[in-house]
Amino acid sequence: MEKLKNIHPGEVLLEEFLNPMGISAYKLAKETAIPQTRISEIVKGRRRITADTALRFSKYFGTTPKFWLGLQDDFDLEEEQHLIFGELSNIKTLQYDAA
Repeated sequence: MEKLKNIHPGEVLLEEFLNPMGISAYKLAKETAIPQTRISEIVKGRRRITADTALRFSKYFGTTPKFWLGLQDDFDLEEEQHLIFGELSNIKTLQYDAA
């Protein structure tokens, strides 16, 4: 079975919010007081969603900050798991008897 591509939060921002709502990155930047370069880098998948950005996006789009941070956390975990897969497979799960 082929593994699905890890989706960056910027792709979600573009495909699920900006494009369907007809909002440009420039407009989002102006209305959220986020530098346009930061928005552009997020959309291109080159920059993370920070707590500051999550708060601003949540206010603007009517979501929660945890939605945006959750997307970023999921992306980061998937990327890191891929990077250290070999090391993780060598770690044995603790067997603990709580008696």
